[in-house]
Amino acid sequence: MEPSESIEPLFQAELGDSMVRPPGPGLRVVSFGECMLELQGTAFGDMRQTYGGDTLNSAVYLARCGARQGLQVDYATALGDDPLSSGLLQRWHADGLGTGLVQRLPGRLPGLYLIEVDERGERRFSYWRDQAAARAYFDAPEGSTPLEQQADTIDALYFSGISLAILPPAGRQRLLAVAARVRGQGGLVAFDNNYRPRLWADVGTARAAFTAATDVATLALMTLDDEQALWAQPDATAQLQRTLALLCAEVVIKRGAAATLVRRLGQPLQEVPTVVVAQVVDTTAAGDSFAGAYLAARLAGADAVAAAHAGNRLASRVVQHRGAVIPRSAMADLLE
Repeated sequence: MEPSESIEPLFQAELGDSMVRPPGPGLRVVSFGECMLELQGTAFGDMRQTYGGDTLNSAVYLARCGARQGLQVDYATALGDDPLSSGLLQRWHADGLGTGLVQRLPGRLPGLYLIEVDERGERRFSYWRDQAAARAYFDAPEGSTPLEQQADTIDALYFSGISLAILPPAGRQRLLAVAARVRGQGGLVAFDNNYRPRLWADVGTARAAFTAATDVATLALMTLDDEQALWAQPDATAQLQRTLALLCAEVVIKRGAAATLVRRLGQPLQEVPTVVVAQVVDTTAAGDSFAGAYLAARLAGADAVAAAHAGNRLASRVVQHRGAVIPRSAMADLLE
């Protein structure tokens, strides 16, 4: 994919004209959040066990799409000291993710969720995650976590509304402080809204956290339905205008099957059509895969419209397979 537009505003953080590093090979990208064990099937029926989590899914797809460009993708989270946690690390490493920012917490376990999918490919989730290790990532003394210690080596940081929701208030502030450090040194900070009401004590806390995240972000990846739910706005047009008015250098709005919208400061709003598929099998990770492909393209120097096309192509492929992370072979042609 040939670069056709500078992405310097994403890195400059409005603090100057120079970037820490130009877009291209060797950039270090870190995705922070929670990965859980995933069960696919029906209650008391046959089950298939794998794993997934919004920012982990995006990290895997980002690593796959950015491999040819030499992007270095790390996943930051906390796991237990159990065999299942060890198995997760082995699989992440095999899929090209760096795991040096993962904490192993004695006595803790990863979270667990069950996906049940109806005949239209829509999902129903059941979660067991209240004591998941990822929630305790910032329980260590301030500044002592691997993510905080290595913040100055990060060129791009990606996190989501779920990343914020799983953390206690103090941990949430420390994650946002890391984001501010990355932005302050000229890095890209990407925030994906992914609003899940059940993870928040109240909507006011969620709104404050999301506002803080979009204030520090240089790139906002927003699902319009989630924005409407967060702000209790039934009018999609009114919410769209509010989201487009965010001060991030770049705002990308996903609207299901409708065209994706891309707004960069000082430039006209652009529409990027989605890809129609004959049958949707499972919508799990549609937005996560979009984010991974979009970030990979932008960090390789592609313009925002080309990146949105890449995101939509990958998302259309992912929804034709079950589970969050599809086999690499199922997307091999998109990586050529």
